[in-house]
Amino acid sequence: MKAITLSRVSTNDQQEGHSIDAQKARLKQYCNKKSLEIIKEFTIIESSTQGKRKEFHEMLEFAKKQKEIIAIVADKIDRVQRSFKESTILDELIKAEKIELHFNTENIIIGKDSKASDIMMWDFGIMGAKTYVLNLSDNVKRSLEYKKNHGEYGGRAPVGYLNFKNTEGKSDIKIDPERAYLIKKIFNLYATGTTSCHQLAKKCKDWGLTNNFSNAKTLSHNVINNLLKNPFYYGMMQIKGKLYPHNYEPLISKELFDKCQEIRTGYKKQNFRQVKNDFIFKGLIRCENSDRIVSCDLKKEKYVYLICRDKNNPEKKIFVKEEVILNQIKEVFKSIKIPNELLENIKTHLQNSANAEREFHKNQINKFEKESCDIQKKLDVLLDLRISLSITQDIYDKKAKELKERQQEINAELSILHNADKEFGITLTSIISLASRAYEIFESSKIEQKRQLINFMFSNLRMNGKKLRFDLRKPFNLMIDLTNHPEWLGWQDSNLRMTGSKPVALPLGHIPRRSVKK
Repeated sequence: MKAITLSRVSTNDQQEGHSIDAQKARLKQYCNKKSLEIIKEFTIIESSTQGKRKEFHEMLEFAKKQKEIIAIVADKIDRVQRSFKESTILDELIKAEKIELHFNTENIIIGKDSKASDIMMWDFGIMGAKTYVLNLSDNVKRSLEYKKNHGEYGGRAPVGYLNFKNTEGKSDIKIDPERAYLIKKIFNLYATGTTSCHQLAKKCKDWGLTNNFSNAKTLSHNVINNLLKNPFYYGMMQIKGKLYPHNYEPLISKELFDKCQEIRTGYKKQNFRQVKNDFIFKGLIRCENSDRIVSCDLKKEKYVYLICRDKNNPEKKIFVKEEVILNQIKEVFKSIKIPNELLENIKTHLQNSANAEREFHKNQINKFEKESCDIQKKLDVLLDLRISLSITQDIYDKKAKELKERQQEINAELSILHNADKEFGITLTSIISLASRAYEIFESSKIEQKRQLINFMFSNLRMNGKKLRFDLRKPFNLMIDLTNHPEWLGWQDSNLRMTGSKPVALPLGHIPRRSVKK
């Protein structure tokens, strides 16, 4: 009789004597003993309980095409199946005298004339294999439950982290020294509200940032979108829709993560629609008449127009040359100046503010670090109580979870404080530099830098036809020189907001600077 051999392993079966080479050797020995002629060998690496088992069905199709009964020889029953779902198909082929099943280890043959005891052995073998799978599944579930309740992540580390074996030989996760900095950069850029996932994907390509798989592909915009949604980066792991604190060092603060979610889900989100060209005002201005984002269009590959809506007919489009609005922005940049007599006073004031901020941060950091240290002592005591069996596992898990969650909150607060201390110094430098030569910096900047400068200085940008209305962020709202722009004063109401029948380019929340006595 002619035969085909089936050697199969799943990803977890390479151990326990299930290797392909060992199976093949035993099957050849069996066929020689039974005088079976091997016409084809099938080697399958797949799970017998998941998926459509494509290779398994290809083997059956090959057997059906033969003109005589084919013996399918396997090392054990569980190499062929670990559930009853294939039994119906195999039964039909056996009754049609297309195949026989030969199981080496169990030493049984299932054919058309098999005894009831052999068929029962086959069924019991399948049942045993299925029970093994179910028990294995239960063990995996228990292991995952233990891991998540103890802050251990059981999957592949996200980009910015690496899986590795610790000194105890257990799987662990650490920060990836090559990618972590760039992951932080992605979050920080997205949090500005002016950079889309598509634009970040281009930057990742320029940076050479790849995933941590063996194929090392650059990050696509979909991957970046999922990355921005992953709470793992601020200290929480998401498992089946629930959040659990993990034990690994966070890359970003919870505050930065939340800011990115606000932008990603629409709140404070700019218009990131991809167009052929980058425009200065893309997604930055709203139409005052329709409350829609002002869109940009390129005509004749040369002229850029901003598109807003007519006041009396919001469906009617009004095309305004970009330079008309850009000139109004430039006038504001020109008007921002710090008189020399005030510059030193401002620097002194800002420095005093910085010192006060640092003192506050120092006190807060000391407070949180002390609380974190106290929590760690409580966790150590709790562990000692559990080891001595003074408390139950349930009590330990519940209390340890509460303490770890609070510890995670403290770590998030510490991260915010450390970042705030750095950002405060950067902001001081930026404000003084920008205020001293705002127009010069703006004029010499590229499109992306112009967008960032506008976003840094302006808020609530709105268009009404050719007129631009806006708020200036602090402290720039106090640095406007109105000497050459008296029309910006407009008509002020009691809240110092600009009102009147003639809309002009003006800051909505502007407070006129008081004259300085020499």
